[in-house]
Amino acid sequence: MAENKNILTGDRPTGPLHLGHFVGSLANRVKLQDTHKQYVMIADMQALTDHADEPELIKSSVLEVALDYLSIGIDPKKTVIFIQSLIPAISELTMYYLNLVTWNRLKHNPTVKVEIRQKGFKDQVPAGFMIYPISQAADITAFKAKYVPVGDDQIPMIEQTVEIVRKFNRTYNTSALVEPETISPAIARLPGIDGQAKMSKTLNNAIYLSDPKEVVEKKVKKMYTDPNHLRIEDPGKVEGNPVFTYLDAFDPDKEKLQSMKDHYQRGGLGDMVVKKRLLEVLEKFLSPIRKKRKEYEKDKTAVLQMLKKGTDQANLVANQTLKEVKQAMGIVY
Repeated sequence: MAENKNILTGDRPTGPLHLGHFVGSLANRVKLQDTHKQYVMIADMQALTDHADEPELIKSSVLEVALDYLSIGIDPKKTVIFIQSLIPAISELTMYYLNLVTWNRLKHNPTVKVEIRQKGFKDQVPAGFMIYPISQAADITAFKAKYVPVGDDQIPMIEQTVEIVRKFNRTYNTSALVEPETISPAIARLPGIDGQAKMSKTLNNAIYLSDPKEVVEKKVKKMYTDPNHLRIEDPGKVEGNPVFTYLDAFDPDKEKLQSMKDHYQRGGLGDMVVKKRLLEVLEKFLSPIRKKRKEYEKDKTAVLQMLKKGTDQANLVANQTLKEVKQAMGIVY
């Protein structure tokens, strides 16, 4: 039997994608599409779990996310790009898996607990949001994904998927579902430009892949650095300094970067000089992405047709998994 090299990954369409997405998963997707069978999902149903009152935002963002995918080099000839809500099998699998997970287990999922706090739900948590880990398990297992590229904050979700897979296979005496493994990026996440731990649309602290040059410049200029680096001659901290974290992620000249770090740490190097270097690096990275995006934007109908084709392919795979699941459960009528 051929080795299972299926990958499932995706994003919630609540706006364009940012540099944190690229470092956290997008860069991996471009590389892995040449060596694995990759499925990339635009998770519009999951986006509604905390944006139920903004369906138009979700709908418009589907195209924005697709444009971002294409502009960074995700190739629809190599990668199946699809829309979650157009795969009915995912919803049906979610219903079956709901019976294999206790409510208490969901409440104690670390990722869910953190996101509930971040989103300020308090005691008004939507039920759809609470079952997010089960829905994600349905996404992953529908495509028998062996590998799931995620940041460290999402590892508890994959662990819960493994629990569901094991319980299903044990309960129904089958091997229909595949246990996924995580693939971690070299840099797990980027901090926000305000110094907060995570770059996020919600926190309004992100640099987007589609940001024009002048917008990126404004954002970099106001980036958080070392708050104790008050004078140029003062020694500065590199650790926890977002500007250097971004340079670690995007600057290809590691020797020059190390020289800058050493200079900054011993004093005599100003924050604006470091930010100028970051601007140069980001412009070199983002310029070709913007150029490609503008080309794809000229024919949005073709982009939507690409999504339809990918969704048709995804439906064939997910429906086959659903068939095997129902056969294992003995509910084929």
